[in-house]
Amino acid sequence: MNRKGERGRRNKSSIVSPARGAAFEILRRVEDEGSYAAPLLANVAETLRPEDRALCYELVLGVLRWQLWLDSLIGHYSGRSAEKLDAPVRRALRLGLYQLRRLTRVPASAAVNESVNLAYHVRLQSAATFINGVLRRATREPVYDPAEKVDDPIEKIAVRTSHPAWLIEKWVGMLGVEEAETLAAANNETPPVAFRVNGRVNGRVNSRVNNRVSELRATTEDVIEKLRQAGVIVEQSRIAPGGWRVRGAAGGTILRELASEGLIYLQDEASQFVAHMLGARSGEHILDTCAAPGSKTTHLAALAGDGAMIVAGDVHQHRLRLVREAAERQSLTSVCPLAFDAESSLPFADESFDRVLVDAPCTGTGTLRHNPEIRWRISYRDITELAARQKNILGNAARVVRRGGRLVYSTCSIEREENECVVEEFLTRNAKFRQIAVSATPASSNVTEEAGGVRTWPHRDDVDGFFVAAFERAE
Repeated sequence: MNRKGERGRRNKSSIVSPARGAAFEILRRVEDEGSYAAPLLANVAETLRPEDRALCYELVLGVLRWQLWLDSLIGHYSGRSAEKLDAPVRRALRLGLYQLRRLTRVPASAAVNESVNLAYHVRLQSAATFINGVLRRATREPVYDPAEKVDDPIEKIAVRTSHPAWLIEKWVGMLGVEEAETLAAANNETPPVAFRVNGRVNGRVNSRVNNRVSELRATTEDVIEKLRQAGVIVEQSRIAPGGWRVRGAAGGTILRELASEGLIYLQDEASQFVAHMLGARSGEHILDTCAAPGSKTTHLAALAGDGAMIVAGDVHQHRLRLVREAAERQSLTSVCPLAFDAESSLPFADESFDRVLVDAPCTGTGTLRHNPEIRWRISYRDITELAARQKNILGNAARVVRRGGRLVYSTCSIEREENECVVEEFLTRNAKFRQIAVSATPASSNVTEEAGGVRTWPHRDDVDGFFVAAFERAE
């Protein structure tokens, strides 16, 4: 065979499948640019066939969840620390090892060959032989456990569940060894898809999507029936009133279609019940101090109806655009986006709102199932710094709550420093407020009110980890 023929065969054999190529690029952006996987996956979804889309999602989120465990495998199979490898080589090995060890439906030959092809794809031909050798060894030692020889109990859990050791140690101090490991293990599970039906579809409304106005006529029953006819198994939430969850992995395409039409809004069940705790009603002035991307803001607007006025705040105009688009998609006219920094001050008169929500910026440790990259980015210092910001925002928000009005504080963190400790300091400094018990979950729910507020947990409730506390200002 002549050189031209050899070159053509090599180029053909080194083509990377669409799913793996997209996953590799998303993981690059997550690692190199600090991007978040969820929006990148959402953007790439429309460019891939359904089967490629599903594999891309699985690869990206799986590699991020199991990163520490995978790097431990790399160290064993290669004899080199994963940290000392070039980032593209490390990324290709993580993808290959994840497929070999976690995806039984992917043939070993495909996992190895595709990872080798990635080296050619990013012009690292010199690394192809190395990647091939590491993955071939992995196929010969398919049951090696990187946690087996770890003596330290915290470090063993960290490797076994692929979490930073400092975070495992912190959770052990809060929950005990057994439950901390159960929580960490739950963070590596694929969460169910949850959504709420847009309350405005129960009648005739106009929906603006991509600058096109369309009329929606539907009921909740119509939406749920449409999903069931498409083979999607849905069931009512035990956590959020009016919420739904999908059982199984089917339905991605139709769920995206319904969401783009404004008929449903994809939102975790724990996130949904926050709006119910605020209890917003028609005719009231409502403030959402940290509104973007608009999940809770639009839910508040849907529950309160057109008679309410809801001010949605955020520091950045580009994030407020997300709030505005979410409101337009759901035909909600009561949402008024406004740029301000709630940590510094609020541009409103004292006692000017009936209800105020502080869904504070936080570490997001309750959302690691959806956002696994967070575990590799945060530190204990972040918890401390965010707690200080949360206290400032909550204090500023208290000033604008009218007498007899309600203030709700929530985070998607499971750390006490960001939750109970913030509440305790707030009540100490604000004698005019008292904490109130608000039950926002269905009677069938196992969620209970703990000291300081209501909590949900991934391992106990199969939803994101949320903390919510409600306060009332004295008359």
